[in-house]
Amino acid sequence: MRKTHFYPGIDKTAASAKMQRSMSGTGNCYDNAVAESFFATLKLEALQGQVYASHADARAALFDYIEVFYNRQRLHSSLGFLSPSRFAA
Repeated sequence: MRKTHFYPGIDKTAASAKMQRSMSGTGNCYDNAVAESFFATLKLEALQGQVYASHADARAALFDYIEVFYNRQRLHSSLGFLSPSRFAA
């Protein structure tokens, strides 16, 4: 597995959590595109300008955004402008 200079102990940490790291080859910029797109959307639509009084408030707001809005109501162009729940039905 390729090492990272950001966190040299990542292999041991992943192994202790019974996780297997997965990385594509050097130069493949598309392997993480879906996750990066989701987090960019999350930051823009749910987090930008928000200040939460507590960690619990932030968790509740994120849960509401992802489970209530993002998965059930928000239209996704990659799904033919359907919500994920409508697409899966």
